[in-house]
Amino acid sequence: MKYRRLGKSGILVSEIGFGAWTIALDWWGGKKIDDDVAIRMLKRAFDLGINFFETSDVYGKGRSEKLIGEAFKGVNRDEVIYSTKWGYDIYGAEQVGHNELPQKHDPSFMNYALEESINRLQTDFVDVYSLHNPKMNAIQDDALFQTLNKTRKDGRIRSYGVALGPAIGWKEEGILSMEKRDVTCLQSVYNLLEQDPVKDFFQIAGANDVGLMVRVPDASGVLTGKVNKDTVFDKNDHRSTRKKEWIAQALQKIEHIKPIADSYGWTITELAIKFILSQTKISSVLPTVINSEEIESFTNMSDGKYLRQNDLEALSQMYDKDFYTTTIRK
Repeated sequence: MKYRRLGKSGILVSEIGFGAWTIALDWWGGKKIDDDVAIRMLKRAFDLGINFFETSDVYGKGRSEKLIGEAFKGVNRDEVIYSTKWGYDIYGAEQVGHNELPQKHDPSFMNYALEESINRLQTDFVDVYSLHNPKMNAIQDDALFQTLNKTRKDGRIRSYGVALGPAIGWKEEGILSMEKRDVTCLQSVYNLLEQDPVKDFFQIAGANDVGLMVRVPDASGVLTGKVNKDTVFDKNDHRSTRKKEWIAQALQKIEHIKPIADSYGWTITELAIKFILSQTKISSVLPTVINSEEIESFTNMSDGKYLRQNDLEALSQMYDKDFYTTTIRK
């Protein structure tokens, strides 16, 4: 496992992180993961070199955080990096299906939510505390960021960031966060088939020493072969918003990408992950995993053997020339 610096925080995080939403929700293929299995997955990831565990209080209404806290309660706290998010009112509202909960990105709620997360994680502090899908009004709230700065100074958090949500807050929110707020990191969707808006963040992230975290590196399973033209998603599956037309187009594009993967002796999945890790501004990739075998497979891809510059540029140029098309999803 290789490690990278998470922006100006100086925190070293594993190139492959553990996105811990699947252990708390059945929104990926309708698979519910039992607590004991989830804890084994977390411990296996740690044994394989993953030190970065990324979650949110909204995942299972705190269940994900509780599982992480239970899995690592006997581990030296310096050896695990806890990244969690806040901003949804999981305490005063009931979530129905995938409908978005009311947001409360204000200083008072932040303090309350942080204490609850700290308790569930069985820790004294959070390494990375991010606004979850903030809208522009939250990014523009000076009082909120003054409170975050004070909380960091008090030691309850080591750093803070923003996690962008498609159709909620996206490119402009990301730019303002990096240029005007003292964020350590920014999280967004980025993969071979969906490079916007992250490709436009690289220069700004570099200028402001912001580490980028990537989720959905597999384009919801298309780049791992789990999804094909005949796939039918359950209504509870988070990917049910994917249109069949988008999937059909994506599969056609993959055929054009294969020669590059073949030239390295890689699968399409390996190419997908190594394409991301070839970008030096990216600190960590958060693949979707539902078992220990998948964790082992992804960790093996962090080996320092990434794309040659000409191939990286070719894949980016194909995207820029509308060889790829993207669909912004909720």
